[in-house]
Amino acid sequence: MKIIFVYNADSGFINTVMDIGHKIISPETYNCNLCGLTFGNFKENSRWKEFREETSVEMEFLHRDEFERKYKKDLNYPVILKEVDGILEIAISKGELENFKDIEKLIEAVSKI
Repeated sequence: MKIIFVYNADSGFINTVMDIGHKIISPETYNCNLCGLTFGNFKENSRWKEFREETSVEMEFLHRDEFERKYKKDLNYPVILKEVDGILEIAISKGELENFKDIEKLIEAVSKI
């Protein structure tokens, strides 16, 4: 099993700079709660990093453009998927992610996948 995390942001330097600016200037309108929980403005959330490094489950982290190129799917982002034997299924939807207010809730949910 692999867990795939797909951010509601595109890859690349310019997109990263724009995302950082958006999170700083108007965090309440930033449209990727997954990114907001797992990353601060400039670095990965330390609690998330600790969890990620300690888990034995394979994890893949993709921006939406990377995901769409690799998997040829267009979903409602951000989203967390579970892949088993090449079959993808939504494990935590965008709506569910929007309800997580802190990193501990995300860690708890991911631990149950």
